[in-house]
Amino acid sequence: MIRNSILISKRFIGKTPSQFNRIGSRCLSSGANNGLVNVDLNEKTGIAVVTLNRPPVNSLNLELLKDISSTLDELESNKSRGMILTSASKTVFSAGLDITEMHNPQPDRVKAFWTALQDVWLKLYGSSFPTAAAINGHSPAGGCLLAVCCEYRVMVNNYTIGLNETRLGISAPFFFQSAFRNVLSKRDAEKALTLGTMFSTEEALKVGLVDETAVDKADSIAKCENFLLQFKSVSPMARSFTKQTLRKKDLEELENNREQDLQLFLFAINQPVVQKGLGAYIQSLKKK
Repeated sequence: MIRNSILISKRFIGKTPSQFNRIGSRCLSSGANNGLVNVDLNEKTGIAVVTLNRPPVNSLNLELLKDISSTLDELESNKSRGMILTSASKTVFSAGLDITEMHNPQPDRVKAFWTALQDVWLKLYGSSFPTAAAINGHSPAGGCLLAVCCEYRVMVNNYTIGLNETRLGISAPFFFQSAFRNVLSKRDAEKALTLGTMFSTEEALKVGLVDETAVDKADSIAKCENFLLQFKSVSPMARSFTKQTLRKKDLEELENNREQDLQLFLFAINQPVVQKGLGAYIQSLKKK
């Protein structure tokens, strides 16, 4: 059964409208997160601003993925009225998956790493609460994935976003593609995925990869909040049920094929040509 999918709407049954607003004013903490994820909760609106904080570029390693996952769990349990995902970096939303997790990988750790990524995707893409991404920096690969899992995207001008895996000699996993196709037209998605296209903010707006542009981080968060506040007059149960019905097929595809996806990932990254490519990419980063 899909975690937080269609049946999650049962958690709204028997709740009065006022109970949906009892979020509190405290800052949530996702377990022992060591400051990798910061959560600021607006007592008045019930909207949480979740900030990725793994310098320098919010690369998604095992620890950060676990902290994002536990943060999403806590927001679910606190009946969040909405989440805005953003970054503490001034120029990068998230640089994507941490390449060092996949280069010369430790068998147990790399399995845990990919499983944590699957968890994050299922929880974010299938969340019962509404989500928006305030994209305040470059968002390649896994960074783009986090953004397209959200229901609304506002991107600051003069940055880039896209699933550019083919440029690294690998293919975006099927659940990356599912979330991407949910945002772009099938034709635009196919073209961008096969070419590994990185869109500028203006290009992303034109193809529908983002919904609005912003002049800075504060502006992007404000516009995300305006989107989320539209749901104040909508039944939380009806909204959640509708979203999860629309996304049910994608969610079930991963839930039912998690082990197969894991084994495919392990097979792919252990290919000599892939390891060589990852090593070359790491060396190029060290020279910058």
